[in-house]
Amino acid sequence: MVIAVARELPAASRSDFVASVAHLAELFAARAPAHDREASFPFENFEDISHAGLLALTVPASLGGAGAGARYTARVLGIIGKADPSTALVLSMHYIQHFVMARSTRWPPHLVRKLAKETVEGVSLINALRVEPELGSPARGGLPSTIARRTDTGWRLTGRKIYSTGAPILKWYAVWARTDEAETRAGLFLVPAGLPGTRIVETWDHLGLRASGSHDVVFEDVVFPLDHEIDVRAPEDWREPDIVQATVHTIFLAAIYNGVARAARDWVVGFLQNRVPANLGAPLATLPRVQEIVGSIEAKLQVNTRLIDSFARDFDEGVALTPAESNILKLTVTNNAVAAVEDALSLTSNHGLSRTNPLERHYRDVLCGRVHTPQDDSTRIFAGRLALGI
Repeated sequence: MVIAVARELPAASRSDFVASVAHLAELFAARAPAHDREASFPFENFEDISHAGLLALTVPASLGGAGAGARYTARVLGIIGKADPSTALVLSMHYIQHFVMARSTRWPPHLVRKLAKETVEGVSLINALRVEPELGSPARGGLPSTIARRTDTGWRLTGRKIYSTGAPILKWYAVWARTDEAETRAGLFLVPAGLPGTRIVETWDHLGLRASGSHDVVFEDVVFPLDHEIDVRAPEDWREPDIVQATVHTIFLAAIYNGVARAARDWVVGFLQNRVPANLGAPLATLPRVQEIVGSIEAKLQVNTRLIDSFARDFDEGVALTPAESNILKLTVTNNAVAAVEDALSLTSNHGLSRTNPLERHYRDVLCGRVHTPQDDSTRIFAGRLALGI
């Protein structure tokens, strides 16, 4: 089943959502420092997002959602990412799953309808749980250790997933696992959160995105219905990536990290305008060297914004995009974002690294862009091999 999806929201709907997102962003930004210090999960942010109708942003209109395309969703995530990237990251993973559901022929229709209804009606989030201690990221190949065994009463799942973003609030897990059948298959199974045998182990104690709740989830002989098999195939059938998922994943991540860099830019501009050293007798913003570096920050962020917007527009308009292009978008935007925040730090001396100022937090958050799949080395090797015909 492929659900008809709109390419973009009507202009009136866009303006309404932008006003809602801008208001929420102010609340999220005010809460973000405390959640970062405590590594606490921002449950209240998702209550607010749900009440504003934004949790169902990428759910098709035919199923009660807003039916937003990638371009508008990236804009929303950029605004929230500027305020609180941990919240934006959890939300982006949820948005990606609904994007894929609506455009996939492999998702069972009854599950698509069920998850859409729950998202429209309340705080119901989903994320894919794929990474494992031994396997690492599935993007680099290999079969998962997590095993799904088929029985007369349902699937029985055993395994451990790490970096499970949003674990404290997720209602549904799309779990990457392999079967114990004579001919092994691998793929996704939809598992309700909170079933007997499921444990969340609070392992997430990270440099950045500390409020994302990216803990471990452990499954010990967890039973769930047989009709919750989503997409399970022979391992060799997974060699080609899902273009929809790969594309929106990179677009949304790029938007979030660009948002972090824009928050750093705003803070450092205010700092430079107001900081008046005694030996200078004028704001730091009056110095040509400072103006040049701020200009370099502006250049990076404007390039990022254009890249994200044009790439997302192409996706919405049905332009054929390749995994290599998507990966290069993520690499370029996240590296520009890191460089922009580092430029900001170079202008602030000890002030920028003080925990009393938000720039230190923005720097820790933006560095996480480098380790998100696809990683830079994989992107460059893949692009290099394509160019060399290898």
